[in-house]
Amino acid sequence: MSFLDKIFPNTLPTVEEIEAKYKRRNLDDGAKVTRIAPSPTGFMHIGGIYTALICERVAHQSNGVFFLRIEDTDTKREVEGATELICSSLANYDIIPDEGFDATGREFGDYAPYKQSARKEIYQAYIKKMLETGLAYPCFATPEELEKIRHEQEVSGARPGYYGRWAKYRDYPIEKVEEKLASGTPFVIRFKSNGSYNNKVVIQDGLKGKINFPENDLDIVIMKSDGLPTYHFAHVIDDYLMGTTHVIRGDEWLSSLPLHIQMFKAMGFKVPKYTHIAPIQKMDGDSRRKLSKRHDPEADVRYYDSVGYPRTAVIEYLLNLANSSFEGWRRANPNASYKDFKLELNKLSPSGALFDFVKLNNISKEIIAKMTTDEIFKNTYDWARSNDEKLLKIMDENPDYVRAILSIERTGAKNSRKDIAKYSDVLGEITYFFDDDFSLSDDAKSELKSVKNYAELVNAYIPMFNENDTKEEWFAKMQQLADQFNFAKNGKEYKANPSAFNGDISSVVKVFRILITGKTMSPDLSEIQHVMGRDRVLSRLNSVNNI
Repeated sequence: MSFLDKIFPNTLPTVEEIEAKYKRRNLDDGAKVTRIAPSPTGFMHIGGIYTALICERVAHQSNGVFFLRIEDTDTKREVEGATELICSSLANYDIIPDEGFDATGREFGDYAPYKQSARKEIYQAYIKKMLETGLAYPCFATPEELEKIRHEQEVSGARPGYYGRWAKYRDYPIEKVEEKLASGTPFVIRFKSNGSYNNKVVIQDGLKGKINFPENDLDIVIMKSDGLPTYHFAHVIDDYLMGTTHVIRGDEWLSSLPLHIQMFKAMGFKVPKYTHIAPIQKMDGDSRRKLSKRHDPEADVRYYDSVGYPRTAVIEYLLNLANSSFEGWRRANPNASYKDFKLELNKLSPSGALFDFVKLNNISKEIIAKMTTDEIFKNTYDWARSNDEKLLKIMDENPDYVRAILSIERTGAKNSRKDIAKYSDVLGEITYFFDDDFSLSDDAKSELKSVKNYAELVNAYIPMFNENDTKEEWFAKMQQLADQFNFAKNGKEYKANPSAFNGDISSVVKVFRILITGKTMSPDLSEIQHVMGRDRVLSRLNSVNNI
């Protein structure tokens, strides 16, 4: 009996049988096959959505294929429910795989299984062939032996790793291998590298260009003692069988690239094109760092739903991070689908995109501004059902009033208001319309009192007030008050001779804005007064005599 029969069961399929099942893809010239291959080890990082979006766009804009593979061979780190979260997160952001898993976690596609833990026999069939052809060998090194090697390398100043003279079991005699197997000694399978660290290889990366690397000489583990493969080996077999043409992944794998390419070539496989993208970063003081799962709530993709960003806003923001040209394209194509934008890999930032809430909020405001009142109401209501009981109660009890509030500077407006970046902002934009939640802060009162003759201005306006005034009629009354109480008609006139005036007309408007809304900035005040109604507005104006 060959020692291979002691390692692998006779029921393993042959490599030839496997390759007969996994037919080569029949694609148009230039079509790209990409994949996203996350590990189910926790929450879905926004960087995972970023990478998945890039992979999806590269594939679909070339009429290619984008698939989802779950790399779950690290069983110790697997988190229950993480696979389902990956699938639902991709679906939520309209990143739809052509193969792999749908939103519910149902597997589909001709290259199944797409979960690595279910592909154990496939990997073992290839490892068996590698053992037969001398590309791999069993290694019986104990943790103590490996620690001794590490210590000796450290003392001697040698590079760490299992290679060269440190690879004790690389050329272990067959009879001793058989003895170890017969005695039940634990083992792993290692790749038998033919590389030399002193040789240099030049590798072309899709983003970083030509990079010089030392050739790989490490005999890395390709099958663990539990019979499952390591990532290094499994992704080579999977990307070969599944016809991946472009591997787009995080640049934490860049240092492993010489090993991966070496393994593809050793197996006689065509090497896919690799592109390594830098992680999304943020400013921390004066330095940049990666978005952290531990420290940054925005690292978790669920954060964006929890505060109410429209998912399209998040996607468009990520496209903006990927290609800065997206912003100009969007201005030129305000009504086009973001999927019409052609993403270019070579225009990604090699050093990493910088996360910016200001930019995200601006993009989101633009998207919400394009929505109708009914769309904003429905989207906000749906969000509030899971995230904001107070807002939900207000909307349930006052649906028509809330719709009227949301319609201000929206229905019939040439340029819709852009003060809502996320659905959680809506509460702050409507509560001042309700008397139970309205009061003037000390800062607001201070701002009010900074305007000379503020009470006289208000008392003079009250008899003139008409909640049905048009914007022009209302502003004419503001101008009349400005003339009456010696305020300049505009800022230019006031700056030309400040000592001659009590201020300019903006100060007059500010008095009424503060009294009616409690804010120094708000949507159009004439529309606010119309929506609030006569009694509520007059009650707030009359309160000036008690301040």
